[in-house]
Amino acid sequence: MLDVERWAELRREHFVRGVPIKELVRRTGLARNTIRVALRSAEPPVFRAPDRPSKLGPFKDEIHRLLSEDPKLPGVRVRELIEPLGFDGGKTIVDDYLREVRPVFLRPRTHQRTVYRPGEICQWDLWEPSRPVPVGHGQDRRAWVVVACLGYSRAGAGALIFSKEAPDVLWGMTRCLWSLGGLPELLVWDREGCLHARGGRPTEIYAAFCGQLPVGWLFCEPADPQAKGCVERLQGYIETNFEPGRRFANHLDFQLQLDDWFIKANGRTHKTLRARPVDRLEEELEVMRPLPDRAPDVDRRWVVRVPPDPHVRFDTVDYSLNPGLVGRRVEVRVSQREVMALALDTAELACRHERCFAKNRTVTALEHARKLRQRRGEPEELLVQQRPLSVYDQLIA
Repeated sequence: MLDVERWAELRREHFVRGVPIKELVRRTGLARNTIRVALRSAEPPVFRAPDRPSKLGPFKDEIHRLLSEDPKLPGVRVRELIEPLGFDGGKTIVDDYLREVRPVFLRPRTHQRTVYRPGEICQWDLWEPSRPVPVGHGQDRRAWVVVACLGYSRAGAGALIFSKEAPDVLWGMTRCLWSLGGLPELLVWDREGCLHARGGRPTEIYAAFCGQLPVGWLFCEPADPQAKGCVERLQGYIETNFEPGRRFANHLDFQLQLDDWFIKANGRTHKTLRARPVDRLEEELEVMRPLPDRAPDVDRRWVVRVPPDPHVRFDTVDYSLNPGLVGRRVEVRVSQREVMALALDTAELACRHERCFAKNRTVTALEHARKLRQRRGEPEELLVQQRPLSVYDQLIA
């Protein structure tokens, strides 16, 4: 088959320059009959495949009917429904045709560009790091980050937590609000299970949290992440810019690095705003309500009677209690940083431990261990003699 350029060249050589057909056969290596056909034709040769009916043709109306009832009907299911009608074609022709006609039946969604007033809204989301976070004692643990993003300035903040329960999520929200430095009018969440109580209503603990600040709340519609696109884009930025190439010694190091990263991120020019979030945050804080003197109390609290084995268990970790309070009731209070207990009758301190996020550990205070040995009548600890440093100086001299 000759292309257009070669066909034109043959006609030019023969009719304009007078080159005979025999010489054209020698120069081009083409068959004599091929050259004769090319010279006689008034148009360049074009290959035309014979029209063959498609196996899918008789079933297109049925496919249109199925898509009109369910535009998201999978291709596998479409083939299963038209095979009893006589279709014997393959998967490819069905999928190719569905790819062309499905957009006709899907209702297109349009998006508007939303502009927020200063201090109007703060969007929230939970982001899960791709790798577990070290928590000490050779253990790693699954974690989440509560991410906040102000609508006007796009300033963000984040707090690391180790469960999706309400006390932890609310503690993360508190930390983010105190990092941003002010209170917006509205807090926007998707339908997070620990905060949403069906029908767009908040749970009691979340409603109490918003009432203490005070701020408003709003839940997005199901499967509608575009409604809080500001925090979604910030979350994507964290995944691609913060996490890659980093190592963390423990959960405290993770939070420190995250805080440093947000300081840098808020100081970079935002692509959409064409301004730095930290500069717009100063303008936004002027109209935002100030933070209250005390943060909302989101600690876990419960009352327990001190057992003969004076320990209290939380999150698979046993924390020692004062053995002198065995049999008495104490109120346990667990925050993100410590575990504390007070006797109900005398307000005597039963324990104060740094919270351990590793699993299946026992945390014992030294004074508790000593009191327990005394109560059991065990011998006192052996004291090791400590020599003055002058003795070592004389030996070295």
